[in-house]
Amino acid sequence: MKMIAIGDNVVDCYLDQQLYYPGGNAVNVAVNCKRNGFDECAYIGVFGNDQKAEHIRKSLDQEQVTYELSRQVYAPSGSPGVQLVDGNRVFVGGPKNTAQHIVRLRLTPHDMEYISQFDVCHTSCYSNIEGELAQIKTACDISFDFSTNVGMDYLQRVCPHIKYAFFSGADLQDDQLDPLIEACHRLGVEIVGITLGGKGALFSRSGERYVQGVKPTEVVDTMGAGDSFIAGFLTAYIKHGRMESALDYAADCAAKTCTFYGAYGYPHPLERD
Repeated sequence: MKMIAIGDNVVDCYLDQQLYYPGGNAVNVAVNCKRNGFDECAYIGVFGNDQKAEHIRKSLDQEQVTYELSRQVYAPSGSPGVQLVDGNRVFVGGPKNTAQHIVRLRLTPHDMEYISQFDVCHTSCYSNIEGELAQIKTACDISFDFSTNVGMDYLQRVCPHIKYAFFSGADLQDDQLDPLIEACHRLGVEIVGITLGGKGALFSRSGERYVQGVKPTEVVDTMGAGDSFIAGFLTAYIKHGRMESALDYAADCAAKTCTFYGAYGYPHPLERD
């Protein structure tokens, strides 16, 4: 099994600890897919040219996630501030002149030839890649994290190109869940998943519903738990094709991530470059 993630890389700056940790939805999912058992995981994104970018690349080297087709620009890395409130990560802003803000990734024929070697591509609403989804779809299946973006205009733009749709739905009302799932299916998505915070997750495959509860754990930090859930689900589902066991494994992965700081570890002192 082979997966590639395309999109964001950042460092999450824990203000209370004066430490930063590598992160970003695409990077987090790639790292966790490799940890969970994908034979090969790769990442394409835009790196800044600072010490933070170097730390992210070093962490990917350690996790055996390749990034050979990534770009680098003369700009600082994305570095959102984070505060922990009872173990829950709360973002408190960050600079707006970063590599993530000023450059959008555009895929070349060489990129597409490379991407076609993989079974699935994961990306998200944080990656500014919507305009590239149609051609990625010709190369492999697409997994897409919408986060809290549930507007119909955005669904219509993204859903026709993807196989897996993931949403963060802790703030959604119960009567919003089925219409969201049904809209995604109408637009061509095969599997729709909505994580619901402490209420677990609701998934649908071609209209058949599945419910997954939260696994008990000692919560230290929720950073990256949703990305770990996605990676766990993709790993188990692509390997075995069974919804129930894939969701159970995904819940285990999310619970484990809550037991340590950062999306996947690798703390570094928070200092000026």
